[in-house]
Amino acid sequence: MFQGIFQTTAIPVTEQLAVFSQARHEVLTGNVANIGTPDYQARDLSVDDFQSKLREALEARRNRMPGQPPGDAGPPETPRIADATKDPTTILYHDGSSDGMEFQVTEMAKNHLQHNVAMSIMGSQFRLLGAAISERV
Repeated sequence: MFQGIFQTTAIPVTEQLAVFSQARHEVLTGNVANIGTPDYQARDLSVDDFQSKLREALEARRNRMPGQPPGDAGPPETPRIADATKDPTTILYHDGSSDGMEFQVTEMAKNHLQHNVAMSIMGSQFRLLGAAISERV
């Protein structure tokens, strides 16, 4: 019963966005920590892969029949968005160097903003659910 309530909100999507941005932040901070290490190659999680999986999940959710629980037979099961966090890729340029400090810090700032947006949306969704449960408008 409660699972159906959460599946009709933006909570599952924002949860996956928060999980991805947290995992990516860990990878990016590792890059910054090793910026002076000889022969260290910067790593990153593929934002494009994550966005692709997110798009697939939203399409599967949109195609599901109204009132149909996520596990019922019907449209294909929602793909696991968090799988995009398991494949850190190495960024290697033609000269063998990796990204500089400025690039890493910029990516960390963008990732931090993405995480904050996800948490803000999730908080507002929980407030809306709380208001619906307590029958306040």
